[in-house]
Amino acid sequence: MGSNQDAEENKYKGTLTLSLDTNNRFLAKWRINNEQEQLGEGFFKNNILVLNFKYIGHDKQTYKGIVVYKCLTKNILEGFWSEEHGNPLFLGEENCFRIQI
Repeated sequence: MGSNQDAEENKYKGTLTLSLDTNNRFLAKWRINNEQEQLGEGFFKNNILVLNFKYIGHDKQTYKGIVVYKCLTKNILEGFWSEEHGNPLFLGEENCFRIQI
């Protein structure tokens, strides 16, 4: 669950799937509001997960950004993010809760 990088703090929901590559770097896939997919990669240290992400917007442009999550417990991440073309006066916010599949 999160809010966008704007004054209105538009809310969204989605899923984040995390996995590891052969070098133990994190791979991420977000599915936002069941309509947009974003991909990322990054690393974890000192209970902090840092991911660079990108996605194709409705205008067919590629957008890139970074998200930083603090690992509060093994089941809860609290994060903030920014993308290159977002409003520089604001940060997006996001909280993740582990679900069992």
